[in-house]
Amino acid sequence: MSLVRDRPALRLRPRRREVLRVAAVTAAAVGAATALATVDPNQPGHYPGCPFLLVSGLYCPGCGSLRAVHDLLHADLAGALARNPLAVAAVPFLVYALVAAWAAALGRRPPSLTTVPAPVIWGLLVVVVAFGVLRNVPGWSWLSPV
Repeated sequence: MSLVRDRPALRLRPRRREVLRVAAVTAAAVGAATALATVDPNQPGHYPGCPFLLVSGLYCPGCGSLRAVHDLLHADLAGALARNPLAVAAVPFLVYALVAAWAAALGRRPPSLTTVPAPVIWGLLVVVVAFGVLRNVPGWSWLSPV
């Protein structure tokens, strides 16, 4: 007879190390958001430029993300979408990941954690690469972060 089957179901308990890890990530995110909300990335000299843009002269899929998040923190959705719509689309997923990490660290079951199928991941990669290419095509200046 197996002892595992006879055991009562174990409750998930918070683990100090996990709580501290998630708290550190949350504190870093809040600190970065506070700095980004107070220091305008539209003013030159406050943040370094995109290395890909500096080397190649082309916009990468992440170009304009700082300005997009700055606009979001100031409740300017139209401005954020003009800077980088991909970054705006990523924000809810990042918030969900933080909520799920807190739930797991506090010993609760994270909200519906499932594995992401490989075709979805490949599709996301195609979207990011296509976005990076299209924002550099002449005539598609509406996708540029300027």
